Amino acid sequence: MPLIAPPLSLYVHMPWCVKKCPYCDFNSHGVKGEPPPYAEYVHVLLADLDADLRDFGSAALGRPVQSIFFGGGTPSLFAPELIDRFLDGVRERLPLADATEVTLETNPGTVEHGRFDGYLAAGVNRLSFGIQSFDDDKLRRLGRIHSASEAEAAVKSAQDAGYANINLDLMYALPQQTLEGAQADVTRAIALQPTHISHYQLTLEPNTAFAANPPPLPDDDHAWAMQEACEAQLAAAGYGQYEISAYAQVERRCVHNLNYWRFGDYLGIGAGAHGKLTRTENGTVHRRWKTRHPKAYLAAAGNAGRIGGDGPVAVDELPFEYMLNALRLIDGVPLADFSERTGIPMERIASALASARERGWLIEDTERLQTTALGQRFLNDVISSFLD
Repeated sequence: MPLIAPPLSLYVHMPWCVKKCPYCDFNSHGVKGEPPPYAEYVHVLLADLDADLRDFGSAALGRPVQSIFFGGGTPSLFAPELIDRFLDGVRERLPLADATEVTLETNPGTVEHGRFDGYLAAGVNRLSFGIQSFDDDKLRRLGRIHSASEAEAAVKSAQDAGYANINLDLMYALPQQTLEGAQADVTRAIALQPTHISHYQLTLEPNTAFAANPPPLPDDDHAWAMQEACEAQLAAAGYGQYEISAYAQVERRCVHNLNYWRFGDYLGIGAGAHGKLTRTENGTVHRRWKTRHPKAYLAAAGNAGRIGGDGPVAVDELPFEYMLNALRLIDGVPLADFSERTGIPMERIASALASARERGWLIEDTERLQTTALGQRFLNDVISSFLD
């Protein structure tokens, strides 16, 4: 079946942070000694974008960019004028959709008074705060550099600067956390009236300090109790769950993440950034990722050495990759999107669909792909059932 090019986003990875957190498995590098070359990095980001646009041609050009996301690391280590310079460069190279969502991740411990005005003026219209908890003891255990009061002050400062679209990241099932403690974090988050809350379970990821020396975490039953109780709190406060870990006020769902989950396209620039592009000219879904270490990425300066891996996704892997994203959405996706975005006829997954429905994991709907409440709880099993 012919592929149809989906919406396009842009992901920008900023790899530095003040200190690496013990649970973090992202491509982030603590700042040591001399300050990182922030201005040079912005220059190289634009060279990386230029090279990707040359390499991908029509697959990357022509479609307006729906969203831009600065992730990290800690993007708020970059001064507003550098973010402004980069966004100006993007506007010169790519068309932007009306009201393009532009998100910048920020650490409450790195913000400086007055910076939010600068980010807003540069074109950043959405902020995502890595709060994680409002309990100072839990923040210390997580290796965070901010306190609960600093987190609250940073959010209020952003709101005073004019930000009307703010996400707060919260974790639950933290070391020695109680159900009451998890609910207290949600209560304090809601009190700040953000438009979006990401609420996800702390997990021990390989190659992290926590994986090497695991802290005492709540067991699965206690973690599930926290999830259910906090979901109810968020719903009562007007935050609708639209993805396994995402809750939003009306009309405030994250455009960028929705594009990921709907198997949309995105250019990925920056050290360790991943991208995905639909190449309708040859009928493939293409993935490319950049070399991880900032020094190697900077040394490549937009040349071939910036690429850490490259190539089409194998057809046998596409059903799993698609479901890995789409099944996270609480409301699901139109079933027709599967063939349009993978090029694979529905007959290829008919058996897996039938089996998942028989197990009660998917709703009985021939036009929609959507998990049941049971399917959401056992999501990894549901997704794995689509492995060839």
